[in-house]
Amino acid sequence: MRLGRLRLLPTLVGVAGLAAVGLASAVPARADDALIKYNGNARDYWEHPPADWFMGDETAQQHGTHPYPGQPLPTPHDELVGLVKDNIKLAPGFHIEVLADQLDCARQLVFGSDNTLYAGCWTDHVFALKKQGDQWVSKVIIKGLRQPTGIGFYNGNLYVADIDKIYRYKDIANNLDNPKGEVVYSDFPPYTSHGWKYMVADPQAPGWFYIPVGPPCNVCLIPSGTAQYRHVNPDEGLSEVVALGQRNSVGGDVDPRTGQLWWSENARDWMGDNIPSDKLNHLTKYGEHFGYPYCHQGDIPDPKYAMGHKCSEFTPPALNIGPHMAPLGMKFYNGNSFPAEYRNNIFLAEHGGWNQFTHTGAQIVRIQADPDGKNVTQQPFAWGWIKDNKYWGRPADVAINPMDGSLVVADDQAGAIYRIWYDAKQ
Repeated sequence: MRLGRLRLLPTLVGVAGLAAVGLASAVPARADDALIKYNGNARDYWEHPPADWFMGDETAQQHGTHPYPGQPLPTPHDELVGLVKDNIKLAPGFHIEVLADQLDCARQLVFGSDNTLYAGCWTDHVFALKKQGDQWVSKVIIKGLRQPTGIGFYNGNLYVADIDKIYRYKDIANNLDNPKGEVVYSDFPPYTSHGWKYMVADPQAPGWFYIPVGPPCNVCLIPSGTAQYRHVNPDEGLSEVVALGQRNSVGGDVDPRTGQLWWSENARDWMGDNIPSDKLNHLTKYGEHFGYPYCHQGDIPDPKYAMGHKCSEFTPPALNIGPHMAPLGMKFYNGNSFPAEYRNNIFLAEHGGWNQFTHTGAQIVRIQADPDGKNVTQQPFAWGWIKDNKYWGRPADVAINPMDGSLVVADDQAGAIYRIWYDAKQ
C-alpha cells in the first residue's frame, strides 16, 4: 500500500494543503508539542509565508491535525485499478475506470476544441492528454510555472494561471511540442498562500473567465485585492470584481439555464471537527459579499473577526456542504449520455480536508437546484476514496467529456484521471 509514501517539495510550493493540495492524512502531534502561532495579519507573513503558514492559529482542541507535507507519488497502475475496483461505489447504472495514471498532480481539467484534455498541476507544470486508440497518452507540455492549477481554453488558445498572472499559449493544439507562453494578465496579488487559481469560462461573455482570488491566511483581516471573485478577460487584460467575502474557492461553473456563477468554497480551519461547513455559493448579482472573514457557513460569526458584523449582512450559502469536505472542481452536467434527470445537475469533487481527526469528503456529490437557486439538495454520486481513515485518492476536479458525455475526474492523490459513464445494462 502506498498511502504513506510521499515526496517533499520546495518551500515555494509549501503544503497547500488545506483544501487544495494532495495531502494524505493528519500526522499526530505529541501532547507536549507547543501550539503553533503566527500573526496572520502581518504583511511579512503574507509576502514571506512560513512553510506551515496554515498552522497560524492552531488550537489545543485540534492539536495533532497536521497535514503531511509534499505531493504524493502516483499510485502504480495495477494497484490503482485494484483500489478503484474494490472501493469505489457509484450511483446505480454508473461505472468507473482509470482513464490515465502516473500524473503526479492533476488538478483542473479542460478539453480543447480538438478533444485534447489539459490538466493543471499543483507543482510547476501542465499536462496534455490525447486519445490514441483505446489509450490516453499524457505528456508534460509546460514547465516552470508556480502552482498552475487553474487552466482555461478559448478560441484555440490555452490559458494558464500562475500565482499573479495568466499566460496565453496560442494555437495550443498545433504547438504541443513547444508551446510559447505570453503574459496577458498580471494584476493578481503576489501571495502564494491560497494563491492557486481555478478558471471558470463564462459562456455569456466568450473570452471572459470567472477567477477566485484567495486571502493569504486561514483567517485574517485580508489584504486588498483578495477574498474575491473576478471576471477577467485575459486577451484584453481587463477585469472587474464581481463578488467579495470568499475564502478559498478552487471550483465553479456557470449555470447554463441562467448564466449565473456558482462556486465551491472551503471554510476556515481550527474551529472544530464539525464546524464550520464548507459552502456552495450562488451569485445572483455583482457585488454580493459572502461573509469571509466575518461570518462562516452563513450563521456562525467568527469568534475573533466578526467585530460587530452580523451574518444577516451577507449573502448566505446556497448549500452548506459539510465540514472539511474541501469542495473543489465542479460542473453543471450538459452531456447527453446520463439519464435525463441528471441534466443541469452539479457534479462536485470533494477533495477531503485535513483539519479534523476523522476524515470526510474524498467523493463526488450530485447537487440539484432550481434555476433560481432554491431547493438545493445533494447526494453521494461516487465515493470510497477514504480507507482506514486515510486518503488513497482525492478528487480535485471534474469535466464533461465532449466525445461521449462521460464524466472525467482528476485525482491528485493517486495521480490519476478517471472516467465515469452510464450504462444501465452493464
